[in-house]
Amino acid sequence: MVEKTTEFKIKQTEIHGLLEIDVNVVEDERGWFQEKFQKAKLVAVGFPSDFNPVQHSVSYNKQVGVTRGIHAEPWEKYISLISGKAFAVFVDLRKGDSFGKKVAIELSATKVVFLPRGVGNSFQVLEPDTYYSYLVNEHWSPEAKYQAVNLADPDLAIEWPISLDKAIISEKDRNLPMIGNLK
Repeated sequence: MVEKTTEFKIKQTEIHGLLEIDVNVVEDERGWFQEKFQKAKLVAVGFPSDFNPVQHSVSYNKQVGVTRGIHAEPWEKYISLISGKAFAVFVDLRKGDSFGKKVAIELSATKVVFLPRGVGNSFQVLEPDTYYSYLVNEHWSPEAKYQAVNLADPDLAIEWPISLDKAIISEKDRNLPMIGNLK
């Protein structure tokens, strides 16, 4: 009998370096198993071989409508959900021709992303008890300097599934600058 295993399929998005990754689950009567991150398998299908995570963080999001971001921390991220669903928007905040380009992806247990340094990420929770997990290649620090953009920026015109006036957003995120102030 051939043992079933996790498989990864990678697709390059419209933002250079932002990878959309499909990850299957292996199911039986007990539930399912999945390798969330398996470097050798990922590199074999086009994942950056130089991504070396040093920290694993999890954000627990209790309610539908929790909305976080848009932050472009100074590290790369491998983002996956342990449970739940989230509408994620990624915005290129790197200097160059693609500055301000955005990509939206619905994340789930089988849809993950790799986020390059300089690309902002945000998400809105679509199911209660959503666990947002991310591996990073630099340690988090409260002194870290990074760019961030307002979730309601009219120049980005993000079509959030839940309107921002009904969303649960931190004061910090509500008061982030507009993208025009970063150029």
